[in-house]
Amino acid sequence: MVLLDNTIVGAALPDMQHRLHTQLTGLQWIVDAYVLLVAMLLLSGGVFADRFGRKRVYLTGVAVFTAASLVCALAPSLGWLIVGRVLQGIGAAALSPASLALLAAAYPVPQERIKAIGLWAGLSGIGLAAGPVAGGVLTEAFGWPAIFLVNLPIGVVLLLVGLRSLEETRNPSAPAIDIPGTVLSVLGVGAATYGLIEGGARGWTSPVILGSFAAAAILLAAFVAVEARRSAGQGKQPMLPLRLFRQRLFTVSNTAMVVVGFALMGSSFFFSQFFVYVQGSSILRAGLQTLPVSLAMVIVSPYAGRLAARYGFRIVVTAGLALAGLGLLALGMVHADTGYGNVWWRLGVVGTGFALTMSPLTGAAIQAVSPQEGGLASGISSTTRQIGAVLGVAVLGAIVRTRQAGGASFETGLNSAFLAAGAVTLATAVFTGLWLARSKPTEGSAAPRRSTDPHAVTTSDKASASSPN
Repeated sequence: MVLLDNTIVGAALPDMQHRLHTQLTGLQWIVDAYVLLVAMLLLSGGVFADRFGRKRVYLTGVAVFTAASLVCALAPSLGWLIVGRVLQGIGAAALSPASLALLAAAYPVPQERIKAIGLWAGLSGIGLAAGPVAGGVLTEAFGWPAIFLVNLPIGVVLLLVGLRSLEETRNPSAPAIDIPGTVLSVLGVGAATYGLIEGGARGWTSPVILGSFAAAAILLAAFVAVEARRSAGQGKQPMLPLRLFRQRLFTVSNTAMVVVGFALMGSSFFFSQFFVYVQGSSILRAGLQTLPVSLAMVIVSPYAGRLAARYGFRIVVTAGLALAGLGLLALGMVHADTGYGNVWWRLGVVGTGFALTMSPLTGAAIQAVSPQEGGLASGISSTTRQIGAVLGVAVLGAIVRTRQAGGASFETGLNSAFLAAGAVTLATAVFTGLWLARSKPTEGSAAPRRSTDPHAVTTSDKASASSPN
């Protein structure tokens, strides 16, 4: 539901423009308001879940997201719709990392946890890939408000079942909220995201964009300095322990996750546009034509975690990134007169590659840290993917616009964007394979660390969860 809202809006934008009487800038903010807030707040979401209780934060996020979806659906104007999208982003930033932390706590046996996380990540990927299809069908049948109303019954069911069935878990030794770190990270990521989103429209050398990047650099440098000082001090634990990045598996998995968000979100943003503007399809037909991506992820994702557990993180992730990169390169060679019979398999290869990659990357980020830091690790992993998504839409969009400004057609611009995404993905596959080949055997695999306590739910957690208070 969270990742679906990254892409489902794209198919409904023409209908929104007509009914809300808005221009291109308004449409951009309908999309950007959500991604911006998710990217800004996800880093803090996992920490809040560990500190205040994963069930509490998860259900609060579900409630906010569901109410915000209703605000969007009933929005009488562009301003109200943007407000609803901002609230959706806040809810998503709370419920996404808390959901993964709850799942990790519910499966204390490492092998079962890997499989469960695989299904979680697989369904997340399906939601991301299914957006254009669902958006096209709902918009064609009922109009753009339907893409938000579909969240209401899901949210209500999650609240009712979650209140009755979920057990509260938290980290009893979780540090106090790092207010300076939280503020600096939100402002720093926010400034960087603003620059990436607006750079293509305002110009990468405009004072506003250069200023936003400069501010982001200063704020993020201050964030690192504050976290390092808190790590060295006594009694003050940082929001982001920099020691986590000393683990090669944690660093590589998050770096690769940025590329997954970049290539998957950036390329899927253009799938429907290719079919509509280059090949002349309707919105509904274009949505259906992207189905090979979704179907590939549906079929492959449930097995990705098992493959990583059997063959190792390095082999599965490297193969998945290579496959996705080759599929994107193949998409960069399609044209207006290319028959769909020669397009669908390219989309299927892309979906298969990313399905093989997302689940092991998510599991590796959790496996690289202690079980008590599951919420923090999931927050970092989700943040890197969202930052990659923002970067992908901004950079690939800038490539298309730059090519058009030079006199090339929209089709040529799309080809260049797909080729760029494929090249970056293939380069990351090589980097991941070579870097982890030099690591210790346990770092290059998804095997559980038997020297640590695998239980994410402590005795005190169980006692508090069963207490009527």
